Amino acid sequence: MKKVIEQAVVEYYLKSNDFNGIQIWNLLSVVGKEWVEIKQLIQDLIKSDLIRIIDEKTDINPNIIRIGFEPLEIQLEKANADEPGYMCLYPGKSILKKMVNPDDYKSEPYKLRLALGEPQLSYVSFDLSVLEFYRNDPRYRYENDDIQGRIHYNNEQMPESDKAFLETYGFAYDENLSRAVAVFLRYLADLTPEHQQIWKAKELPDSFKLHPAYYRNTIIGDWGEGVPICQALLMELFIINQMSEAMERPPLFRNDYGGEDKPKKFHFLIRPTLEEFNNFVLLFDKMLSDNINKDFFMNEICYEEEQIRKDGKIIVTQKGTLQLLDEWIRKFFRPADWLRWNEAITSLKEIRKLRQKPAHVIEEDIFDQKYFKDQRDLILNAYSAIRTIRLIFANHPKVRKASIDIPDCLKEGKIWDI
Repeated sequence: MKKVIEQAVVEYYLKSNDFNGIQIWNLLSVVGKEWVEIKQLIQDLIKSDLIRIIDEKTDINPNIIRIGFEPLEIQLEKANADEPGYMCLYPGKSILKKMVNPDDYKSEPYKLRLALGEPQLSYVSFDLSVLEFYRNDPRYRYENDDIQGRIHYNNEQMPESDKAFLETYGFAYDENLSRAVAVFLRYLADLTPEHQQIWKAKELPDSFKLHPAYYRNTIIGDWGEGVPICQALLMELFIINQMSEAMERPPLFRNDYGGEDKPKKFHFLIRPTLEEFNNFVLLFDKMLSDNINKDFFMNEICYEEEQIRKDGKIIVTQKGTLQLLDEWIRKFFRPADWLRWNEAITSLKEIRKLRQKPAHVIEEDIFDQKYFKDQRDLILNAYSAIRTIRLIFANHPKVRKASIDIPDCLKEGKIWDI
């Protein structure tokens, strides 16, 4: 009877769609026995590392090996209960190692790991560059908010081998805060064999820990309160435009990039190269200084300035948007200390300065981990600058009277900057 139970559990696991455990009542039907007749046999199989148990008290979804099994003594207690409740039985790793033929999972290394009994929410870490394949190919819908993302093919004419779908991926960090992509086996196993091989080639050692927000979201089931800094910056743009409306002015920013308008490459770098960094700076400056709407200033400051050339002639030039913003703030705002605004406008000008450099020089591309840090510093400073604008606008009399909702994550600084 032990052999019959063992075989029923293994066959159900390997033939099910998602490596499911067999529900105890199904098992009783298969073996033609009552619970009281086989519970001692199941306990013996547990002690022999041939059977494992997950029930409704173990996990929110006992039908799969989500995060693993409880200690043996707890499983034995459950197998000794008068009534089993909602319980699923699984084959132990020792028997799966004997029963599973690796040749049945050729080119599917992650599906093989599930077949051998690894938990479905075990994660594998990968080099960030693996995401380039999908981000740079318009046939894929690529989403990334710096905590988690999603990949989905959006072209039905693609070969079946390239119809990759990744329900979710996240990020992970090592002790030096170096970033990596993290994906659960559950979703890696759904990739086509060809794409499993692409990811396999980019695997990293198991020294990376999941991003805390991603862990809380996916493992614990807690949405959390923090938001990634790039998302927080876009939220600030949206609020500033609401404040502009309350001030009875055109929006300060022509585009607040809400909804589906977030630029595809507005996220932390996935390859630390000079070219990637320069491309990000170009995008960032377009989103900030190039995005400032001159109509906001309503002709309350001069849009032009005169300059005298060396030959004595006077030329008239248009002021840049950052100069206009700086002059307008200094004309109407009366702070006790200008330090904070000086730092804010300097940060925005630094992005413009960095953007202009590659426009005038031809540089060889360079791979250097420092670009991860350089970009992070740039985003942090820019966010501080945009937040300062929002805090300045909040002091306007008409804004104070308006009912503009500021999310708690922004008010309380619950922002993920990694």
